[in-house]
Amino acid sequence: MNRKIFHTPPLGDLTAPLNDFSVSKPSQPLAATGDTKPQRRRRAPSITEIPEAPAYRVQPLNHLTSKGGKWRNEAMRSHRTPTILWFTRGQGRVTVAGVTRGFGPHNFVFLPPRTMYGFEAVGQVYGHIVHIPDDPAFDLPATPLHMRFREVTQQNEISNLIESLNREIEGDFAGREKAMALQAGLIAVWLNRQTQVMPDYDLTPDAARRLAAAFTAQVETEFRTHHAVSHYAARLGVTPTHLSRACNIACGRPASAVLSDRVHFEARRMLRETDLPIQTVAEKLGFHSAAYFSRAFRRETGVSPRAFRSTK
Repeated sequence: MNRKIFHTPPLGDLTAPLNDFSVSKPSQPLAATGDTKPQRRRRAPSITEIPEAPAYRVQPLNHLTSKGGKWRNEAMRSHRTPTILWFTRGQGRVTVAGVTRGFGPHNFVFLPPRTMYGFEAVGQVYGHIVHIPDDPAFDLPATPLHMRFREVTQQNEISNLIESLNREIEGDFAGREKAMALQAGLIAVWLNRQTQVMPDYDLTPDAARRLAAAFTAQVETEFRTHHAVSHYAARLGVTPTHLSRACNIACGRPASAVLSDRVHFEARRMLRETDLPIQTVAEKLGFHSAAYFSRAFRRETGVSPRAFRSTK
């Protein structure tokens, strides 16, 4: 029997052109004139944005959890397109839209675009994370879902659908783009069929979890502005204390921790996946100075931005 265990409400240029340093050729050796060496021209960053990922992706979960540090899966983040987490083995806790629940084998989590999430594994986990385009033709659910499938038939169905999509992604067959779209469409149809036969009941019935979900939706929209928790609380019509209490109930962490986690996940991505100056990373995340950003980053991660970048 299926059981739905999670269902919440939905949720320019980076630097100015560098001035060229014009260096005139000296008429005599520098040593004779006492001049210093010509100043080198600064090299502009070559990777100024996080590279856009392919529209269709299937990645093993054990690869995600075993490489790149725990922040790759535990820190709060979101994706621009619909995402599926299919856990086939292992267990842990997954936080979706500010609400934390346990997961185990054969758990399926669907995340609409821009839904904040993260998961903490207890030991090794296996399965896949699947990304598909945000195409209205797929008619995907508008809200996050967390389902546990106990029937072997259902477990095999979704595993086979994901494997078929991955085969098209990795292959070089004629009509590959169309085939990937058709495979993603089959996954969408399968998911909609499961939601129709499952018991439909509210798994976030209390006000605290609804408030936490609303908070994470606001954070996902505005985290680059570096607003304090008090800003989000005012937007939601509650006090900062009340908001933090709700987040503690929903996910075991205060609102400030959820907000900081989201900001610093993005900071780590930018440090690892671009070569932007640290000053520019700070500016893009709403920090007033590189020094302030560096202190906050060290407080959150235990290392400086420069040291974190050097380990990639």
